[in-house]
Amino acid sequence: MNLTVFGATGGIGRELVRQALASGHRVTAVVRDPARLTVTGSSLEVVRADLTDPEVIRPAVTGRTAVLSGLGPRSRGDAGVAARLTRTVLAAMEAEAVRRLVVVSAAPVGPEPDDGLLDRSMRGLVSAVLKPVYDDLREMEADLSRSGTDWTSVRPPRLQDKPLTGTYRTVVGGFPRKGRFIARADVAHAMLAMVEDAGTVKQGVGVAY
Repeated sequence: MNLTVFGATGGIGRELVRQALASGHRVTAVVRDPARLTVTGSSLEVVRADLTDPEVIRPAVTGRTAVLSGLGPRSRGDAGVAARLTRTVLAAMEAEAVRRLVVVSAAPVGPEPDDGLLDRSMRGLVSAVLKPVYDDLREMEADLSRSGTDWTSVRPPRLQDKPLTGTYRTVVGGFPRKGRFIARADVAHAMLAMVEDAGTVKQGVGVAY
C-alpha cells in the first residue's frame, strides 16, 4: 500500500510509520519538524508541513491508498488541535478524491462499556481535567461523520509505551469488556489492520487488551 501518516513524530504516529515500512508499504510522513522523526527507510518520504493549509498537503495525499492520523492533543493545553488539524487533512483528501482515513481518538469519546470503562475517580478526572481534550476529539469525530471520506476512528483507553503484542481486542461500535490499557504500538498495529477492513468503515472502533 501507499500510505500517508500525519502526526508521525508522536508515539502512535512513529509506530504507524515504523510498522508500515516493516510490512513493505510505501510511507509519506507529514511532520512539522523532520528532525524529530527517528524512523528511516528507503520507502519513506518525509514532508515538512504545519497543516494550516490544505493546498500545501494535497501532494502528500495524492494517489494514496489511505491516510492514517496520529494527530491529537497531548495535554489539556493542546485541546482543539485534533479537530482543527484534521479539518485540514479532510479538505486535502476530498480535493484529491482520496477516501480512506483511519484516525486515533479515545475510548471516552465512544459509548460506555457495560462493565464501566471509567471508574468514579476517572470520571472525576475527565470532568475536571480532560473534558476539553475529549470535547476536541468529539468535534473531530463529528467532522469525520460529515465528510465524504471512508473514515474509521480508533478509540483506545489509557496508553502505554510497551512493545507490540498483537493480543489486543477490537469492538466495532463499542469497547472491549474490562479493557483498561493498550500500548501505542498495538494501537498503530490495529489502525494499519483496519485500513483494508471494510467492516470498520464509518465506524468508531474500541481497542484494548
